[in-house]
Amino acid sequence: MSATMAPDLSTKQHRILTYLREHAGTKTYFKSRLIGQELGMTAKEVGSNITSLQDGEYDVDIEKWGYSSSTTWKVDLE
Repeated sequence: MSATMAPDLSTKQHRILTYLREHAGTKTYFKSRLIGQELGMTAKEVGSNITSLQDGEYDVDIEKWGYSSSTTWKVDLE
């Protein structure tokens, strides 16, 4: 799948994927709570939508990493 096209994603999933693509070049670990603050979503919304991104064929590799205060995700650009 093209890095820019993801027609099967919801609006929230697309916004999260775009955010991760824009920031993964300089940062590796992301907290759901902080992503949510940036995008106007709750940490729960981020967590439930990011799991769909884990299963997809996108240009980012997302791994659930930790659970302190908010789920942490390890993100690498492919």
